[in-house]
Amino acid sequence: MTEKPSTQLEVAYHFPCPIYLIERPDFLTAVKEVSDEQLESTRKKHTLDEIYPVVMTDNYYADARVTDFANFVGATAWNILQEQGYAMDDRVVHFTEMWTQEHHKHSSMEQHVHGFGVQIVGFYFLETPENSSRVVFHDPRAGKVQNDLPEQKISNATPASRMVNFEAKEGRLIFSNSWLPHSFTRHASDKPIKFVHFNLTVAQAQSSCSMPAAEII
Repeated sequence: MTEKPSTQLEVAYHFPCPIYLIERPDFLTAVKEVSDEQLESTRKKHTLDEIYPVVMTDNYYADARVTDFANFVGATAWNILQEQGYAMDDRVVHFTEMWTQEHHKHSSMEQHVHGFGVQIVGFYFLETPENSSRVVFHDPRAGKVQNDLPEQKISNATPASRMVNFEAKEGRLIFSNSWLPHSFTRHASDKPIKFVHFNLTVAQAQSSCSMPAAEII
């Protein structure tokens, strides 16, 4: 007897665009203290622009008060790259930037990526009033973007999606690979949204070990 031909497709998903989320409100007190000081210092030097109502601080990843937070972020970035299949046993991660952004009403962030050797980017949300911006990640595949079809329902996250967005929640950490474009929707609240933005690169370790500690330089 001839077997019926299969009608069930085997699906092999490759070339993923992972996004990682974790709730860590335990870091809020220490990070807010440093962030608030940095924001106050920046406000004294710069007047808030009416067209681009955002305040951005200087880097503070080396501040001893955020060492626990920085070490957690660095170790998590290392683990992400290791679990993705990259050869990380003889490599360490370094911060290139860690700064706070304070976006006021109608502010937004245009779609972009971080280059110059950055491998992992992320956000840590400090204050998120009602009607805050949402962080958006965009499909990085130029071929799909150029030859796309209309989506059945853009509110559903599917393989057809051109972008996905996540709620900004106090204490939420989000990580992604640096090649994944991100942006923020326009901020609709009268109170500003405040979040840490950080970038990490990878360098050769001076001596190999199975789990190098995150280095802050």
